[in-house]
Amino acid sequence: MPKYQPLNWYDAPLYYDIIFDEGTRDETNFLEDSLAAHGRTDGWHVLEPACGSGRLVAALASRGYTVAGCDISEHMLRYARGRIKRRKLRATLLNEPMQTFAQPDTFDLAHCLVSTFKYLLTEDDAVSHLRCVARSLKPGGIYVLGLHFTDYDDDRTNRERWVARRRGVHVVCNIQGWPADQRNRLERVRSRLIVTRSGEMHHYETNWQFRTYNLQQLRDLLAKVPALEHIATYGFDHRIDNPVPFDGRQLDVVLILRRRS
Repeated sequence: MPKYQPLNWYDAPLYYDIIFDEGTRDETNFLEDSLAAHGRTDGWHVLEPACGSGRLVAALASRGYTVAGCDISEHMLRYARGRIKRRKLRATLLNEPMQTFAQPDTFDLAHCLVSTFKYLLTEDDAVSHLRCVARSLKPGGIYVLGLHFTDYDDDRTNRERWVARRRGVHVVCNIQGWPADQRNRLERVRSRLIVTRSGEMHHYETNWQFRTYNLQQLRDLLAKVPALEHIATYGFDHRIDNPVPFDGRQLDVVLILRRRS
């Protein structure tokens, strides 16, 4: 059994970016489709709280959108700024947390995918984040929010695996999640990376917690931010032609929330 070195994978943006880049095109297409189908504004301004390595910031900027992103990881922001510079694009990237960022009400679209929202571990932080988003959107603008529901009756350990390569760097990512504690609504998660680079193999491990949601808990949260109206739900296939019921049966959901006029 190899020994895994502790590593916050947000401090290693290249490896994180290699793993998640596969979904960039589909996610970007879905964001454009969501704005066209559900937005009630006529602008091209996009905000991404917790923008990470900037893959979606760059993808949208390359399609002509005016893009802003914020993140608390300077490692991620440095990587994202380098990507923007190399591709001769323009974007505003700020070091600000998800729950207290201050952006003006000039955005037509905001988005936060791949369950990043669940890093907000308290109800107060989650409410604060949604209120920040609502304030940043124009009336009629939309927030595209993706997250995994938790089935509290499921006591199995969940595992996911990704394998990807970029310019001689090969990354295997194994993510394991343990059954959630329904009392404190926390779920323990671990990622293990096996990175092969320049002929050498390295093993890294990151541990963190997610806040958990079932259908009623998410409904209760959304009710605390009436400025945002839930108008549609989709799955992680990111197909605008395939909406799904908001009934808790599908655990991977993408919500479309619209700023009320």
